[in-house]
Amino acid sequence: NQATTQTCTGPPAPQCLVASRSMKSEHKLLIFCAIMHILTYFPSLCACVCTGDGNPKESSPFINSTSSSDVEKSQQYDGKNMALFEEEMDTSPMVSSLLSSLANYSNLTQGSKEHEEAENNEEARKKPAPRMGTVMGVYLPCMQNILGVILFLRMTWLVGIGGVLGTFTIVFMCCSTTMLTAISMSAIATNGVVPAGGSYYMISRSLGPEFGGAVGICFYLGTTFAGAMYILGCIEILLIYIVPAAAIFKLEGLEGPEAEAALLNNMRVYGTIVLTLMSIVVFVGVKYVNKLALVFLACVILSILAVYAGVIKSSFDPPDFPVCALGNRILVSKGFDVCAKTIERDNGTVTTKLWKMFCDSEFLNATCDEYFINNNISQIQGIPGIRSGILAENLFGYFMEKGDFIEKRGLMSASYPDAPVTNANRYVLADITTFFTLLVGIYFPSVTGIMAGSNRSGDLQDAQKSIPVGTILAILTTSTIYMTCVVLFGACVDGVVLRDKFGEGVNGNLVIGTLAWPSPWVIVIGSFFSTCGAGLQSLTGAPRLLQAIARDGIIPFLRIFGHGKANGEPTWALLLTASICEIGIIIASLDSVAPILSMFFLMCYMFVNLACALQTLLRTPNWRPRFKFYHWALSFLGMSLCLSLMFICSWYYAIVAMVIAGCIYKYIEFCGAEKEWGDGIRGISLSAARYALMRLEEGPPHTKNWRPQILVLVSLDAEQNVEQPRLLSLTSQLKAGKGLTIVGTSVEGTYLNNHPQVQKAEQSVRKLMETEKVKGFCQVVISSNLRDATSHLIQAGGLGGLRHNTVLVSWPRNWKLPEENHRWRNFIEIVRETTAGHLALIVPKNISAYPSNGERFTEGHIDVWWIVHDGGMLMLLPFLLRQHKVWRKCKMRIFTVAQMDDNSIQMKKDLLTFLYHLRLDAEVEVVEMVNVSLLVHSKTVTSRERYIQRRFITDVSRGSIRRKNPSNLRSQQSTGEEPASASVEEKPEEEVQLLQGKSTSPTPTSPTSPTVPTPSATTPGEEVQMTWSDDGEKGKIPPVVNPENIKDMFNMKPNQFNVRRMHHAQKLNEVIVKKSQEAKLVLLNMPGPPKNRTGEENYMEFMEVLTEGLNRVLLVRGGGREVITIYS
Repeated sequence: NQATTQTCTGPPAPQCLVASRSMKSEHKLLIFCAIMHILTYFPSLCACVCTGDGNPKESSPFINSTSSSDVEKSQQYDGKNMALFEEEMDTSPMVSSLLSSLANYSNLTQGSKEHEEAENNEEARKKPAPRMGTVMGVYLPCMQNILGVILFLRMTWLVGIGGVLGTFTIVFMCCSTTMLTAISMSAIATNGVVPAGGSYYMISRSLGPEFGGAVGICFYLGTTFAGAMYILGCIEILLIYIVPAAAIFKLEGLEGPEAEAALLNNMRVYGTIVLTLMSIVVFVGVKYVNKLALVFLACVILSILAVYAGVIKSSFDPPDFPVCALGNRILVSKGFDVCAKTIERDNGTVTTKLWKMFCDSEFLNATCDEYFINNNISQIQGIPGIRSGILAENLFGYFMEKGDFIEKRGLMSASYPDAPVTNANRYVLADITTFFTLLVGIYFPSVTGIMAGSNRSGDLQDAQKSIPVGTILAILTTSTIYMTCVVLFGACVDGVVLRDKFGEGVNGNLVIGTLAWPSPWVIVIGSFFSTCGAGLQSLTGAPRLLQAIARDGIIPFLRIFGHGKANGEPTWALLLTASICEIGIIIASLDSVAPILSMFFLMCYMFVNLACALQTLLRTPNWRPRFKFYHWALSFLGMSLCLSLMFICSWYYAIVAMVIAGCIYKYIEFCGAEKEWGDGIRGISLSAARYALMRLEEGPPHTKNWRPQILVLVSLDAEQNVEQPRLLSLTSQLKAGKGLTIVGTSVEGTYLNNHPQVQKAEQSVRKLMETEKVKGFCQVVISSNLRDATSHLIQAGGLGGLRHNTVLVSWPRNWKLPEENHRWRNFIEIVRETTAGHLALIVPKNISAYPSNGERFTEGHIDVWWIVHDGGMLMLLPFLLRQHKVWRKCKMRIFTVAQMDDNSIQMKKDLLTFLYHLRLDAEVEVVEMVNVSLLVHSKTVTSRERYIQRRFITDVSRGSIRRKNPSNLRSQQSTGEEPASASVEEKPEEEVQLLQGKSTSPTPTSPTSPTVPTPSATTPGEEVQMTWSDDGEKGKIPPVVNPENIKDMFNMKPNQFNVRRMHHAQKLNEVIVKKSQEAKLVLLNMPGPPKNRTGEENYMEFMEVLTEGLNRVLLVRGGGREVITIYS
């Protein structure tokens, strides 16, 4: 069985291998195969199923990966009416086995609770953990996370500052946001199995690894700062309402900034201590946190019930919480016992402690504070009750600046605005400047926590049912509590008490506690344990979220945080979480920390809504949620609310959060692991691409939008590696136009037999494209011959309007060798096909001499020889090259050719004007030549005439004819791309003179030794070859020659037209070499091939003559349209 040779997390068990090798009886072999078959059909027994290459794949019950012999298959499926499908059972299992595997399918990671149980009890590893239902698994955890510190410490203050109407608007807006997010989350959560990881898993699998990682980190940071906020709330309750004497930095006698600094320092010291203790508890055992969760939840529920009980009681028996006011200013209740200046005692008037606070002595004639003298002392009932009508007074907001007095509306006050303020520490003051958007930022964390149910998805009996029902019910319940509390607080408590954040005017009591029944201590103790529990939950959940992100491997530098203890507890992630949480502790102000975590939660919720909206609009086939009460419009509304609330809370925090998310996104995009999760962003890309392609079909692009969409034709060696890697370097340097790039190559054979070679070739090309930083597509075509494959690439490359308009192909190497005939013939056909298809053609010659992307030219020229108009390709290509750092320092020179009847001076002026309008900087030179018509004719000369003109006509005395044996022919042939004047080794043999007829077909030869066989002049076993010797042979003694053949040679009349073409090619080459021999690159118009099939080899010889003596040449043919314009 194949399963015995594959590995999952290590090598196979030795005993299994021994057993499989030692089983010789058929009976034992069948038993062993049956056992392996059972193991294969139960994927939950193995963490992953491995392919033959040893790479772990995601566990899947849908495909049977075992391979059995034909005998075993026939026995396995005998009598099951599956004979027609026996050969496909490896990839297409029976429906019955599929359903059986699905029933036992589990791809869920263990939760923290199971980890602890597995650590303490060995049997727990074999028994599955009990699954939770909707109430215990989703509803109550969401309630505990939503109801928390803000409700107990800041809700009354929010109502006092924002007014009932303003605060109700804030609560309604925030609760609507979370409700819309919960609807979107329910749709995503019910669209398949959601493993542990909750919101991060949903977002990453819906929007891709980039968005998932960015939002996952934001959600992690939000959860971490939420832990800091809960700890600060816990310390605030402890130091202000429970044991004020425990403060290390004493507040007595301090005023203004000094008192504020002392309070913050106390928060920092005690916050660090509490954070350390909580981290130790989480590290030692999460099971204690889980066991205490119900206790903390009970504290929250009892505290809320106590508030409602107090509201009911206040309707008929309001509690006695008097507030002392001087004028309309509320006094701090500490330091005096009687709310009066003087009292009557023993038939006399006696001053009180309050008098001593504002006067320099206890006597009636003492010097007192001016405001104290001019205003009366009054006592206000802090909680008048629900039937008092105080609601009308608290309807509207009362925003204040930092340091303002808390004042009672309606009370008279005699004060002088310009008078200096004295004894400010005796009054209740506003500690921060308040405005509407600040209140939104402070309140929003109180509605977070809706993800608590989805985070526990691995522990639920039926997550697809429990998550929507439990989350939406929890949001409805908590929203009702918040909205009723806003109204009831405004209807029961006086505004001055509501605006007293720390209860300084009501004997230091927690303001919400003054309303509770039977005692304020119910709220104080309950809120204390509630904040402690919420802090522990945050320190428990945040490290696991970071561990899930790290184990996904999408952010490389976080991989270390995927490790932990033996049972999977995230030790390193807990350490990082505690460190980040300490940052919030150092900030020390609950009002400053709350907007920070609001940003991160809002961003997370925004992307949850975006994910649902995209999946709905794209209508992907896999989008089939069981939760049906969703709509894309609701998701977009929720996303808009989240984005609006981010900037309403704090625009600069919103920008910082977006920058953090953007940086993480780009980091994952460039450095992260490539993941394909079938995300919605991929669907957006497909839809956008389809829409764009349909738009491109509407018509050809305007000249201003023309850019080279390049099809790069590369050849492969026997190992399927690219033969000309510098061709892709040149492509990368040309891509300043940012157009399409398709790298195409071909494999000879059939698709069925050569598909592995295609995969290897595609992998090799993609690797080279990545190395050369060429962004584009790879296309490998299989055909029975390479000529057809190349033609198919040119015809079928691209899609719709996004097709190539330029072909880049290298000059054929070793084209003169007989065995390389197909190369130059294929090349000429490419030239013909691009011309017929109106495609531009770029042919780099001597491609191995071209610079790599790492090289730099510090100086030099790019010379353009503009001989015939090609639509502007010769002008555009140097401009694109000079955008790249390799060619940036090179200057551009343009040479053009003037005929006899041309005015060269006027041509230069016109060309300078033309370049000015094209916005191109270049030097211009006009070269005068006589009758240069090489590039506009299509006829060619034969190889014989090319050498006669070049060697024989110019110097007849240097020619000789030799007779050679066929075995010596190959040693005289060139093996590379060499100049036409290169010499070859020659052996002295009997030389004869030969005159070839005009009808002789050419044969590829070396540049200096053209071989022209003549059937009539050869005998079996030998061949006649015409060789033009080099100057180095002048010293040799010429052998005897045949005078008749010499006479025939001098009587030969070559084609005068072809002689003129070759003559002009030589002359033009001489001028180009003279002007541009030192140039870094020469761009030259490429002549077209002959229209008929005769003389094709001579076309290649013409090109050799034209480019002889030049290092780097770029031959260019236009596509028959203008590619550059002078208009804007």
